[in-house]
Amino acid sequence: MEICRRFGFTRYALPAVFSFCLLLHPGVANAQRLPGGVVPTHYTLTLTPDLKRATFTGVEKIDVNIAEAARVITLNAAELDIQSVVVFPNGPRQTGAITLDKDNQQASFAFLKPVPAGSATLEIHFTGILNNELRGFYLSKTARRSYAVTQFESTDARRAFPCFDEPAFKAQFDISLVVDANDTAISNGQIVSDTFGPGAGKHTIEFATTPRMSTYLVAFLVGDFECTAGSQDGVDIRVCSTPDKVALTAYGVDIAKYMLHSYNDYFGIPYPLKKLDLIALPDFEAGAMENFGAITYRETDLLIDPRVATVEQKANVALVIAHEMAHQWFGDLVTMKWWDNVWLNEGFATWMENKAVAAMHPEWNIPLMVAAGEQKTLDLDAQATTRAIRARADTPDQIEQMFDGISYDKAGAVLLMVEHYLGEETFRKGVHEYLAAHLYANATAEDFWNAQTAVSQKPVDKIMDSLVAQPGEPIIAFGEPAGGQVAVSQKRFFLSPGMKPDERQKWTIPVCFKSAGCDVLAPPNSSLRYQPAKLFYANSDGKGYYRSDYTPSEFAALVAQVESGLKPAERISLIGDEWAKVRADQASVGDYLNLVASARNDSNADVTSVALDGVSAVYHQLASTPEERAALSKWIDKTYTPIFYLLGQPTSFDTDDKRRLRADLMVEAGSYGLSEPVIRIARHIADLYLADPSSIESTYGQAALTVAARNGDAALFDRLRKVYETSENPQLRTFALQLLAQFSSPELEKRALDYAASGAVRSQDARKQFALPLEGTETRNLAWEYMKANWDKVQAQITFGSGGRLIDATGGFCTAAARDDVKTFFAAHKVAASDVSLRHAAEKIDGCIEFRALQEPKLKEWLATASSR
Repeated sequence: MEICRRFGFTRYALPAVFSFCLLLHPGVANAQRLPGGVVPTHYTLTLTPDLKRATFTGVEKIDVNIAEAARVITLNAAELDIQSVVVFPNGPRQTGAITLDKDNQQASFAFLKPVPAGSATLEIHFTGILNNELRGFYLSKTARRSYAVTQFESTDARRAFPCFDEPAFKAQFDISLVVDANDTAISNGQIVSDTFGPGAGKHTIEFATTPRMSTYLVAFLVGDFECTAGSQDGVDIRVCSTPDKVALTAYGVDIAKYMLHSYNDYFGIPYPLKKLDLIALPDFEAGAMENFGAITYRETDLLIDPRVATVEQKANVALVIAHEMAHQWFGDLVTMKWWDNVWLNEGFATWMENKAVAAMHPEWNIPLMVAAGEQKTLDLDAQATTRAIRARADTPDQIEQMFDGISYDKAGAVLLMVEHYLGEETFRKGVHEYLAAHLYANATAEDFWNAQTAVSQKPVDKIMDSLVAQPGEPIIAFGEPAGGQVAVSQKRFFLSPGMKPDERQKWTIPVCFKSAGCDVLAPPNSSLRYQPAKLFYANSDGKGYYRSDYTPSEFAALVAQVESGLKPAERISLIGDEWAKVRADQASVGDYLNLVASARNDSNADVTSVALDGVSAVYHQLASTPEERAALSKWIDKTYTPIFYLLGQPTSFDTDDKRRLRADLMVEAGSYGLSEPVIRIARHIADLYLADPSSIESTYGQAALTVAARNGDAALFDRLRKVYETSENPQLRTFALQLLAQFSSPELEKRALDYAASGAVRSQDARKQFALPLEGTETRNLAWEYMKANWDKVQAQITFGSGGRLIDATGGFCTAAARDDVKTFFAAHKVAASDVSLRHAAEKIDGCIEFRALQEPKLKEWLATASSR
C-alpha cells in the first residue's frame, strides 16, 4: 500500500501498525454515503487559481466535532491531489495517512493514535484542476479570456476542496481567493478585505463568514466581472457579467429588487445576508444555481435587452431569477436532509417563481402558462416508468437524475393544489411556520406538511403523503351530480391502455368545484359534496393534480359551453384531459380534433397552445404517411390560418397575450399547415428581423424566423450561423443556433449536426443541437444515423448533466426496430446518469407504437370526413 510506504512502514511492521494500514484499504467500506460520527462546523478555505495553467492550489482548515474517538476520518474528494493532512485535536498534533477512493469519491485520513472525541481541526493542503466539464471548479471561456467559476450541486464541491459533501453537513465558511492583480472575485459573502500579494501580480480577496449552509451552496468566481448595482430593503444587489455584456444587466436588477421585497414580505423572514449577487457565466450547464448570496446563471437566463426580447424571453428571465431567489429561503436557509427530498427545494421554488412573477407582471398571464405546463407534467407522470416525488437516490448518478419534471413540476403542481385548497393566507402561514422552525438547519417532507396541517387543521399530511410517496396520478370518474352529491371513483391513470392499474393504489385528493367549495376524496369514500350549479365542473381554476372523467351528458354540456362557461385555465384542463384520454384509447382522436376546432377562436394564447400541442402530436406520431400528413396539414391550414389573418399585423397596442397568440398561429400555419401565403409572409418578416431586430416586434419576428428556417435554404442557414457567431444578444444567439437544427433539408441538417459535433458550439448548448432534430418527423432518422456514425464526436460534446436529456430525445421514434436499435446502441455506449432516461425513451416509443395502432385508423377515417366538409 502506497500510504504505508510513505510512512516508511514495511511488511515486517508490528501487527498494530499493519492493522493501521488495513484501515486505509478502500475495500473496507465501499459506500457512497459518509460514515458519520464526524460533523463539520466551520471551513477556512484559501484557493489560488491559475487560469493559464487551468490548475489551483488550496489550503483549508475544517473545524469538526467528533462523536467518539476515531482513528480514521472520511470525507469527500474527487479529482484532487491531497498533499498532506494534519489534525489538531484535544491532544497531540498528528499527521494523517491519506487514502483516496476514486469510485466512491472519498478520502480517508488515518492516524496512528485515536483522535479524541470533541472538537478538532483538520488542516489540508491540496491541488486540483480547473476542468472543462461545467462542474466543480471549472473554466468558463470567452473569445477574450478564461474565467474560473463553480457549480457544486449536487455532488461536486468535492472537486474543488475536500469536504463533507452531503446536504445535512451544514457549516460556516470563511473563503479567501488569491487572484491576478487585474481580476476580481465573487463569493457568497461580501468582500471584507482586499490586500496585495502574496507574490508579485497577485492580491488576496477575503469574504465575510457565511451563514451555516451545505457545501453544494458554496460559490467562488474569478475574472474581470462587471456589475450593475442596486439595493432593496437594506441589501446590496448586483447583476454581474463579462464586461462586454454589462449593458444587459439592468433588467435583472429591477426583477431582483422586486423579488427580494416580495419574499421578505411573504416569508416573514428577512433575507439573511447583506448582499445578493446574480452572475451570468458564459459556460454553465444548468439554467441557474441558487448559491447562497451568489446566484449563477446561464447568460440567456439573466442577461436581456427588454426592448428587443420576446414576451417569453422576458418572462423566462424573470421566472428564473424568481426561482433562484426563492431558494435563498427554501433550500439555502432551510435545506432538505438528503437528495430524496430535493423536491422540497425545487418544487417549492417552481411554485413560488410563478406566484411572484404573476404578481409583478399580471399581463403575462403566468397562471395560464402554469396550467398549460401542468398538462405536460401529467403526461410525464402517466408513464409506467415515472417515479414518486420522493425516491431513493444514493449515488451521484442517481442524485443527478432526481432533477427532473417530477421534482420541479409535479411537486410544484401539488403545492399549487394544496394552496388552492387551503387558501393563500393559510398556506403562507404554514410556510412561515416551517421555515421559522428550521432556520439554518435541515428538514424533511414530513416537517413541511406537518406544519401545514397544524396551521390549517386540515388533512394536508394525508394529502401530501399520498402524492409524494406514490408514483403516478389519479383519474377521477364523476357520476351524475344530484342534490349536492356526486358519486366518484378513482384509479391510477396511464397513457398506455395496455397498463392496468393496481386497484389498491388510491390518493387523498382535494377536489374543488367550479360552483365553489372543495371536498376531500379519501379512500374509501365514494361520493363528494358540491354546491349545485348550472354547469358541473370538478377542477376549479384547473389547479387539481388529477385527470377528470365525466358522464357523456356532463361532458357534452362542458363542450357546448367551453368558451362561455369555463375560465381559460379550466378550458386548458378540459382539453388536456381529453387529449390524455385519446392517448389512453378512452376517446377518439377525431373527437379531440373536433373539440380543439370548436375552441379555435379562443383569444387566449395558452388555451390555443395546449390545443396545438395535441395537434402537433397527431402530426408527428399518428400521421405516419406523407398522404396522411398532407391531409392533416390541409385541415390545420383551413382551421388556423384564417384566425392568424384575423389577428392582423402587430401594433404597439397589442397585449402580450395577443403577441404570443399571433406567433403561435403563424408557426402552426406555416410549419404544420404549410400555408404558402403564411410562409411568404414569414420569409419577408424574417429578412427584416435579421437585418434589424429592433425593426420588428421580437415575438413576431422570431416566430417568422422559425417558419422561415423550417422551410429555409442554405443562404438562411449561413445567416443564422453568423448571428450565432457574432451577436452580442444571448437570447438571439441561442435562438439562431437552435434554428440551425430545425431545417428540413437533409443537406442542411447534416451541416447543423457537423457544426454541433465540431466543438464550435458551447458544450452547454450542444446537447440540444443533437436532440432537436431527433424530435422532428422529417429529421429524426438522419439525426439518429449521424449520431451513431459519429458517436465519439457527439459524446465529446456531452457533459455529465446533459447525456440523459439527449437520450430522452430518442423517445420520438415510433417503431419496434427503432426502439431496439436505441436500447442496443446505448447498452454498448454507456452514458453517465442516463439509465432512467433510457427507460423513459423506450416506454415513449412503445407508447407511440401502441397509440398509432389504436388511433391511426380512426385518424384516417376522420381525415376522410374532414376533407369532404
